[in-house]
Amino acid sequence: MKVDLFDYDLPAERIAQEPARPRDSARLLDLAGDGFADRGVADLPELLRPGDLLVVNDTRVIPSRLDGRRGAARIEATLHKRLGPGRWAALARPARRLRPGDSIDFAGGLRAAVVSREGGEVALDFAMADAALLDRLRAAGRMPLPPYIRRGPGDGEGTAADRRDYQTMFAARDGAVAAPTASLHFTERLLAALEARGVRRATATLHVGAGTFLPVTAADTDDHAMHAEWAELGPQAAAAIVETRAAGGRIVAAGTTALRVLETAAARGRVEPFSGETALFVTPGHEFRATDLLLTNFHLPRSTLLMLVSAFIGRERVLAAYAHAIRRGYRFLSYGDACLMARRDD
Repeated sequence: MKVDLFDYDLPAERIAQEPARPRDSARLLDLAGDGFADRGVADLPELLRPGDLLVVNDTRVIPSRLDGRRGAARIEATLHKRLGPGRWAALARPARRLRPGDSIDFAGGLRAAVVSREGGEVALDFAMADAALLDRLRAAGRMPLPPYIRRGPGDGEGTAADRRDYQTMFAARDGAVAAPTASLHFTERLLAALEARGVRRATATLHVGAGTFLPVTAADTDDHAMHAEWAELGPQAAAAIVETRAAGGRIVAAGTTALRVLETAAARGRVEPFSGETALFVTPGHEFRATDLLLTNFHLPRSTLLMLVSAFIGRERVLAAYAHAIRRGYRFLSYGDACLMARRDD
């Protein structure tokens, strides 16, 4: 499909720069019915049914943005994919100054050797165990906020506020360089209300990569190379999904990352345990096998995530809903509001 079909005008003032406080006070556009209903995230328990299963992503964002120097040149590197023990692929600025064999001295006493460079991406070898590297990143790294969240000098991504805000309450497994933002809306109060409603919860993992923010530069979706991310759905979660479906319950994905794990695990027609990389690119025409409802934020124009939600409920309905949300003052993107969608197969 032509990428132009997934474009819309997003006013800059609609891009959220901070999350709602408390988190579950964010707005929720209910698209699960035929029309558009303006609600709040706190209404989620009444929109779900007893016996439904909520699947959340338990990845934890690591402070993977580093400031360093190669000689007199300043270098910023955002680690985005583990390549092996102590080795990471990173988006570097300015990458053109880097050559294989160069050393970069980062904040916190970290040093890395440039192994290779292709375009704006480099492979870095820190020559240390993963656990030690993670400890150094927690001390010296900055949270890898997406480029549309602006921070001024002295108020950057290293602040305690963003370290707290850009992390979900489910975060347990280190590895993401972007938050699974639909889960930023959850609180203990909301989870208690969902449990009282009879909604159960299962956990999946997808370590979100920086590729989630890269624009689709191809003119046609067939020509876009989807980035790969590590994902896992364990046996217990897979069994809970199968049991829920058999009992007539619905599977509710908390975010596009959870949905991609579910659909990857169901690639052979039935949800099965899965562990490995997924490069699943969901576009209109995809046959959804494991997901009935989707809780998600509002996504960038021309993005793979906008294509995914268009596949889930239809492109025209998504664009109409986004136009409604812009008119009604909803907040968009990572720190913004949410919407609830029910899969449409027509």
